[in-house]
Amino acid sequence: MSEFGKCRRRAVVAVMVLATVFPSAGCGTASEPEGSRTPGPADTSLPSKGHQDALTWEFAHIADFDGELTDVATLAEDDIWAVGFERNGAADPRLLHYDGKRWKREPLPGALGPTDYAPVIDEVGEDVLWMRPRTDRVGTVNRWAQWDGTRWSAVPSPPPGKLGLLDAADPDNVWALADEQTALHWDGTRWTTTRLPYRASDLAVAGPDDVWAVGGRSTGPGTRLSDGEHYDQPASMHWDGTSWRPVETPLVRFADPVPPEPSAGLSQVFVLDSGEVRAYGINSFNHGEVEPEPADEAIRLRWTGSKWVDQESVLGRCARRTPVGQDDKGLFLDGNWYLTDDGRCLKIKRRRLPLSTGAGKGSHQSLWLTEIHRIPGTDDWLGAGKVEVNQSGDPFSAPVVVRLKRGG
Repeated sequence: MSEFGKCRRRAVVAVMVLATVFPSAGCGTASEPEGSRTPGPADTSLPSKGHQDALTWEFAHIADFDGELTDVATLAEDDIWAVGFERNGAADPRLLHYDGKRWKREPLPGALGPTDYAPVIDEVGEDVLWMRPRTDRVGTVNRWAQWDGTRWSAVPSPPPGKLGLLDAADPDNVWALADEQTALHWDGTRWTTTRLPYRASDLAVAGPDDVWAVGGRSTGPGTRLSDGEHYDQPASMHWDGTSWRPVETPLVRFADPVPPEPSAGLSQVFVLDSGEVRAYGINSFNHGEVEPEPADEAIRLRWTGSKWVDQESVLGRCARRTPVGQDDKGLFLDGNWYLTDDGRCLKIKRRRLPLSTGAGKGSHQSLWLTEIHRIPGTDDWLGAGKVEVNQSGDPFSAPVVVRLKRGG
């Protein structure tokens, strides 16, 4: 991502989940769920075991309650916040803080007001976090809290209703999606509502007066087939400092015979550190109505500065995965995979829970991460989520923060 987009938060209606699965016993190299892989002659996925680029998620903190962490934010090595919920008959929200020495449970900020769900944390600058409710408080005024590295206070004039994704260049340049065709902008003084040309599912700030949104459209070229059937098409939009303008996006279509109820759209826009903008989506249909069925098709585009073109092909397990972070050697992808700049696809390994947590030696453990972030000023990465422990007698979910270990 660009310098302006590194702090972006994916507090989206459909949260991107990173999943890995441990084997039922032992601590060796793990595999994904049975049936999840379709190897072929062009599969160039490489195990990271024994390689100098080996990557492993190791536990930085295992919370002492049954539940999960839903968000994490990092301002510094000694200022890290995580939110989640405890599963004790309800989804009681929990807030954790790391001060450089230890993790400690903290009360939710008073400025946030009462909430029954884990809130969302947004990094809106190098030194500022916003915390906002995950659900809409019908009939009440929204209350958000902000952390400045020292204390929590109220965010002035938060917008009404429930927001989806929020992305910030800095505390005085914040964009958010209010619904599929409504974007909000905070300029440090007030919120402004803007209408998007098409439905949007994701938004990214690439720089000052340089914001992208992607999604789909149901009108215009390519949306009708000769037999009258409807075919949604990918759509992209750009904010140039004055208005949102539709950007011509390549049409997508299955080869004839087109399967029933086809639909194509973009679900993610991602800005590389170089400033290059990329978009990801899928061309799919209503499965189960014809034989043989074609495979869903991944849509992978990049912006050249004047038009969208296909990205270079990626082989192996990384081919259909989308980026969730970038360091100076490559891209972190969903599902705990890593694509190096020279095209190698590496699996990120992971640890098993210690027996002291109640996880048995033969338990089946799955690590699900909802967020990963670089700790500012370092090459260290943190992730937050849960380890699901399936075992006879006492299954549970352990909320975890993991830290990336490189090499060895």
